Amino acid sequence: MLQKLYRDDAIVLRTHPLGEADRIITLLTRRHGKVRAVAKGVRRTGSRYGARLEPFTLVDLQLHAGKSLHTVTQVETIEAFAVGISADYGRFTAASAMLETTDRLTDEMVDPNQRGFLMLVGALRAMGEGRIPPPLVLDSFLIRTLAVSGWAPELRVCASCGAAGPHHAIDIRAGGLVCTPCRRPGAIAVRQAAIEHMIFLLAGDWENVLGAEDAVQHEAGRLITDTITWHLERSVRSLHYVER
Repeated sequence: MLQKLYRDDAIVLRTHPLGEADRIITLLTRRHGKVRAVAKGVRRTGSRYGARLEPFTLVDLQLHAGKSLHTVTQVETIEAFAVGISADYGRFTAASAMLETTDRLTDEMVDPNQRGFLMLVGALRAMGEGRIPPPLVLDSFLIRTLAVSGWAPELRVCASCGAAGPHHAIDIRAGGLVCTPCRRPGAIAVRQAAIEHMIFLLAGDWENVLGAEDAVQHEAGRLITDTITWHLERSVRSLHYVER
């Protein structure tokens, strides 16, 4: 049972105004899953909390639990990823897609997912540092998020019958690669290089990820985006703005 007053680390996913001076903050917390909380007075000039409760920020905060909305009572910034992310449009759009995907996926999850929280923190840090191209950070985050959610595409054997690969078509509805006998209408032809690229993204093998041709990166990115969209049963709007 959740205590009335509790403390946790959190990433700010999104905010929207409430009344004249308050905001509702949507947070992914480390130990309590997704939380929606009211931050009172943060839109007033001189608010102590306003700048700390912006998207892409990792915070340590104290919350008072309510029936539907919690209330922020204390907040301290741990790391402001927005500084590096907002300096570049490509990083900003890719990072926004990560936050929106996390927000949508956590609607489907019942239990808090500490691994997912730590993955998001790591991906935002990498995005802010700017050493890896934003679409690759995004694609790696998305395919790992699918894996944590139990939806990782099967990339080595046929998702329908288990026949060993290589296979040259992917059926998102079936759960990944499919062999020729199991291939249904709607399955998408895919090059072996794109399959290997997705395997490297899932494993975090950056040497091989960074060595992939642009066309291979684009093909894998499209398949990952299509898989996310299919499982969520709606598109992630921010993904349409990502520069590839």
